[in-house]
Amino acid sequence: MEWRIRPGPTVTAPEPDLIEFLRDYGLAEPDETGDWVPLAGGVSSDIWRVKTQAGTFCVKRALARLKVATDWTAPVGRNAVEWAYMEVVSAIAPGAVPRPIAHDRARGLFAMAWLAPEHYALWKTELMASRVDPDFAGDVGALVGRIHSVTARNRTLPAGFATNESFEALRIEPYLRTTARAHPDLAAIIEGIAATTAATHEVLVHGDVSPKNILCGPEGPVLLDAECAWFGDPAFDLAFCLNHLVIKARVVQGAAGLLATAFNMLASAYFARIDWEPADNLEFRAAKLLPALALARVDGKSPVEYLNEEQRDTLRAAARSAVALQPTTLERARVLLSGE
Repeated sequence: MEWRIRPGPTVTAPEPDLIEFLRDYGLAEPDETGDWVPLAGGVSSDIWRVKTQAGTFCVKRALARLKVATDWTAPVGRNAVEWAYMEVVSAIAPGAVPRPIAHDRARGLFAMAWLAPEHYALWKTELMASRVDPDFAGDVGALVGRIHSVTARNRTLPAGFATNESFEALRIEPYLRTTARAHPDLAAIIEGIAATTAATHEVLVHGDVSPKNILCGPEGPVLLDAECAWFGDPAFDLAFCLNHLVIKARVVQGAAGLLATAFNMLASAYFARIDWEPADNLEFRAAKLLPALALARVDGKSPVEYLNEEQRDTLRAAARSAVALQPTTLERARVLLSGE
């Protein structure tokens, strides 16, 4: 989810149920509808910035069919999963997710704090503008590692986040299995990676640790859009985020060196917090997953929107080669994907 406001006037809520949600939870007066402005950027949910006498906040509702070109559906119960993730992470690292305000499971809605763009820049916007801060990347790695470390010891979380069906629909199928079908000669390798990822259950995984879902807050990174949250394989969060740094190195003018440094600082800060399994085991899984995810951003259900055809072709070739070679370290995977 990107915190961008769609052009157009302020509007009232598109459905009475949304206004009733505000009133039921004390976020609007009985005769108040609120001022609603749609936010753009996400494909899996509707989200609005809402102003009432109670203040300014966001309201989010999951969609059954995602807003992409291909047919991609997912359980709408993931709205409750995202709410639960925010509650857990708010206790671990206050301020690392938007403050949860109110949740209505029956309506499939929740309200959370509004974080104004003038104070919370989107990390994707910063990277695409060649403003690459490797220290911030290290902060992202440290935060994700901290969440993984703490949740690995919480025995109540596996049952609460046993979202295998949703993770399959939102991540395993559209990213890995779809890509395997597009590349039959690599299908056995990619399906093997998918099977390992799906079968690994170690920590609370965000599932969408991407620069478009990370704000550069005054006190550090803020994670957004956790509707894919799952008690599963920590290698997925690590590889998913590093993949974005690798791909952006191909398109962000003059930033390849800084993005390589950011890649290494994020990975190093993350690895410094691994204490639930041998670090080599996690890196082995992440190093194999990274090229498959890179190939998925060309030929999966959610292709990267900012690559031109030539860049898609060169990334496809590099990712195919890297998948076939099955790297065992993240640095080797990065080098193969970058063409160094």
